[in-house]
Amino acid sequence: MKNNLFLSLFALLISATWALAQQPDLQYYRGWDQDGINVFEPSKKAEQPEYTGFKIRIGGSFTQDFQSLTHENKANYVKNGADLRNRNILYGVATTTGSGANTNWSLNVPGDSTSATLSGFNLAMANLNFDFQIGDGIRVALENYMSSRHHSEFWVKGGYIQIDKLPMLGNPQWFADYLRVKIGHFQPNYGDMQFRRTDGGNTMFNPFVENYIMDAFTTEIGGEVYLFPADGFMAMVGMTSGFINGNVEVYPEATNSVGIATKKNPSIFAKMAFDKAITDDFRFRLSASIYNNANIQRNTLYAGDRTGSHYFLGMEPALQTNGTASTAAAQFTSGRFNPNFANRVRAIMINPFVKFKGLEVFGTYEIAAGAVYGDIDTTSRSWENRSFDQIGVEAIYRFLPREQMYVGVRYNTLKGEASGVFYNQQADGKSGQAEVGIDRLTIAAGWFPTKNLLLKGEYVIQNFTDFPALDYRFEGKFSGFMVQAVIGF
Repeated sequence: MKNNLFLSLFALLISATWALAQQPDLQYYRGWDQDGINVFEPSKKAEQPEYTGFKIRIGGSFTQDFQSLTHENKANYVKNGADLRNRNILYGVATTTGSGANTNWSLNVPGDSTSATLSGFNLAMANLNFDFQIGDGIRVALENYMSSRHHSEFWVKGGYIQIDKLPMLGNPQWFADYLRVKIGHFQPNYGDMQFRRTDGGNTMFNPFVENYIMDAFTTEIGGEVYLFPADGFMAMVGMTSGFINGNVEVYPEATNSVGIATKKNPSIFAKMAFDKAITDDFRFRLSASIYNNANIQRNTLYAGDRTGSHYFLGMEPALQTNGTASTAAAQFTSGRFNPNFANRVRAIMINPFVKFKGLEVFGTYEIAAGAVYGDIDTTSRSWENRSFDQIGVEAIYRFLPREQMYVGVRYNTLKGEASGVFYNQQADGKSGQAEVGIDRLTIAAGWFPTKNLLLKGEYVIQNFTDFPALDYRFEGKFSGFMVQAVIGF
């Protein structure tokens, strides 16, 4: 059934052409098509459409990928459980039964190089979005995943209410001019990369196929309050439950097995931004964000994506940790890296953005620290925080009328202390916590035939450095090209 999904969605788009042309304009809203590119928080100062009653927009985002990625590593032999298969063999290099054309599961010795090319059409991903104008300055959003790599079933991403005016209180001007409140189950406004990231079927806003290596994305239940004190300035403070879903579980105050009480602390986060068109041709934006949770049972700031990467099985082992065969759904974060700050996290992100005519430059500097309960020193009962630094720089040049074509390049690098990854004295000549690195270079080009359609292609090279010799990512890398067809309305 899913094999026919993308064709069905194309048919839906064609048959709905007239209906789409009648889509109403909503207040304080970011569209799902090309018009939403380089839109961050919806403008508070821009002129808004007049409220004439209840309105609804039904939108969708659909993406089909073709990939040809080759991955390789130095698959030093690590025995898998009770059999002789090598845990470090990459997906596609050998069959999971140890038979067939490639039978070197048990023949690998230190120094062997292994590689495989993963080529073909990936599962089409699709999102369904409902946006409602229920009052003057009051908007409701309901966002859903219809098909994705991780959760292939229909999945509600979240929903929220955004209040920019108070018609029930006579629409006081001070609130309409300076304040915004957002309440519900939504993505916390941490960093600006979230406004350019790929989200399942919604790949319209990302000039490239994939997100950053360390991908900050989750949805949590809570609220945000925005202040717009002057033209171009914004400040926001928010508080959420810290969980990706509802949680009424009672945790005992007594210390757990590692000597620290399990808590249900809320996540507190804040953001400041300056965003202004200095001239008709020159726009400048600078933002800084912080997100903090000191102790929680399971936070997913870097593990909250329910859709998955669009690099299918790139640099993934043939066997899962439990010894069963890897699948695209189980290994759904290919190319990304989760620092595993599930029980304690503090992250800071700074994002500059400059656009001069068709040229735009976007940057990210992120520092994150945190831990899981397994990182706690059981003797002193103190947290042993690990940390990661991430840098990303991308340059895009858009040209032709309405900037309907672009070329771009992105460099992304990550370095830090990986959870549960340690050097082996015999294999590595040293021991202790591993400090690993990953870097990625991507070159891309895209074309918007209409503002609802996008065709893009990219060439990517990603390297894994300083991983232990007995890790499947030791001297690992993948490279190749991707083609992506996108619909957004």
